Amino acid sequence: MRSLHHCPAPAKLNLFLHVTGRRADGYHLLQSVFQLIDHGDTLHFDLRADERIVRMTDVPGVPEEQDLIVRALRLLQAEYARRHGRLPPGIEVAIEKILPMGGGLGGGSSDAATALMAANHLWQAGLTQQELMDLGLPLGADIPFFLFGETAFAEGVGEALQAVPGPDCWYVVLEPGVAVPTPAIFSAPDLTRDSKPVTIADFSSSYQANCAVLGKQSGFGKNDLQDVAERLFPPVAEAVEWLSSYGDARMTGSGACVFCAFSGERDADQVLAHVPAKWKAWKAHSLASHPMKSLLQNQAVME
Repeated sequence: MRSLHHCPAPAKLNLFLHVTGRRADGYHLLQSVFQLIDHGDTLHFDLRADERIVRMTDVPGVPEEQDLIVRALRLLQAEYARRHGRLPPGIEVAIEKILPMGGGLGGGSSDAATALMAANHLWQAGLTQQELMDLGLPLGADIPFFLFGETAFAEGVGEALQAVPGPDCWYVVLEPGVAVPTPAIFSAPDLTRDSKPVTIADFSSSYQANCAVLGKQSGFGKNDLQDVAERLFPPVAEAVEWLSSYGDARMTGSGACVFCAFSGERDADQVLAHVPAKWKAWKAHSLASHPMKSLLQNQAVME
């Protein structure tokens, strides 16, 4: 194959996010459940005649050398060369970017994970899922989750993942119009870092893989980063307050996006109809598996 187009890079939501401690190196210890949703960026890959990794699309605020996509592909290219004694062909990457930066949706990490999956296939590099996860971790703690590719209970800095049943539901997501830098949240002196650890059984018994406990009722846990983000970025607090009138609204990741879950698409549509014009809002359905898995399986059958 010389190309792989229309590759999905879905967003994630943190159904809860607890900070349980801090390591000696400054990294925070977390517990969370990551949920994939069917809304995200789309990437297109074409092999080149030379060995260069080239980003074909300008991404405002992200120089090519700093782009996680480019950095991830170069890491995989170097690993390929280590294993095979030669460099693979270069790749051109075009990006249809719709996920906001600083939104807590994992956009950059998801793009990088999709790039690793696509290039591993195009180059026939032969890395396993775990090897790709290990390769991507130094670039970003969320990248291993997107490569893991299913609803996951996460611990450590976010890299220790176990599959869990997730709710089958619809989400309304608000973009408050601000970009929240993750370092500003984690370095805040008023961030609580002592949440009591929970277990997968605690989460599963609460959700029971059912969206009914979301929506109007209380979901499991909370987002420990939310209070800090609301204080530093008032638009986040405003979005949470507005969406809370429809259910258990909370922030995802370190912010800024806010979401609430509903059992049906019609319920989500009714909320979207009332969102103030100052916010960008959209709906998305939960995903049980990363759509790149089926895309690559179909490609393998065609080949």
